[in-house]
Amino acid sequence: MTHPWDPASVPAPSTSTGSSIPAGTAAPRGDGSAGDADYSAIGAGYRTYRRPDPRIAEAIEDALGTARTLVNVGAGAGSYEPTDREVTPVEPSATMRAQRPSDLAPAIEAGAEDLPFADGAFDAALASFTVHQWGDLEKGLREMRRVTAGPVVVLSCDPAALDRFWLAEYAPEVIATEASRYPAPARIAEILGGDVEVRELPIPRGCTDGFGEAYFGRPEALLDAGARTANSAWSFVGPEVSERFVRELGADLESGAWDARHGHLREAEAFDGSLRLIIARP
Repeated sequence: MTHPWDPASVPAPSTSTGSSIPAGTAAPRGDGSAGDADYSAIGAGYRTYRRPDPRIAEAIEDALGTARTLVNVGAGAGSYEPTDREVTPVEPSATMRAQRPSDLAPAIEAGAEDLPFADGAFDAALASFTVHQWGDLEKGLREMRRVTAGPVVVLSCDPAALDRFWLAEYAPEVIATEASRYPAPARIAEILGGDVEVRELPIPRGCTDGFGEAYFGRPEALLDAGARTANSAWSFVGPEVSERFVRELGADLESGAWDARHGHLREAEAFDGSLRLIIARP
């Protein structure tokens, strides 16, 4: 199943930043959101749908190694923040800061591109599902490297692998939007420099972190408007895309057509999708 769409409606990536906003032109929203997504509009239910998955968290913990102090850049509602380390979270969006649990440190209001810390202030740095939101990818990553003496860990997606997900059949506009926003892991590695490792992370069955591919074996869950809203790419496509998606996926689930093509995914232990962990050591 394929659908034509107007390429002009899909944000064009910047070759220098990996984001749809040109370098140095991030425009903060009413709640302080920087980059291309307005979290005052889409972030309210984030904690409900984007709960950290323990299997992904374990991979991040392993990448952080023995670091005791950590800066979490683009910290959002606190996903994947270790609780056994000294964490300094940074988050520009007031909507996201307000959703942080009381047992986590309050987030500092700042953007990735201008971190208010001294050189080498932290043992490690973390950025999870955030680099594609930044207005200036290169400046943000160089800031992370500047304030970090040890590993910089980035959880992101490989845009070249996004079309492995069955969503490409129903909402190719969403996949194209995501592909235009996510920087290639090789680009992230190039900017950070040092000894860089890129790990492919299989997406586990029943993944509790509701990014799009987390629903690889649970298609019914993506019929929930809240689940789609918690994935920022849907905010860049028109309502007609969501309406068509719900209509056509719903019909295919009712008729059994989805299961005829993808039913094996319901029992799969993991999905080899686009999830990547980039670890840059000095």
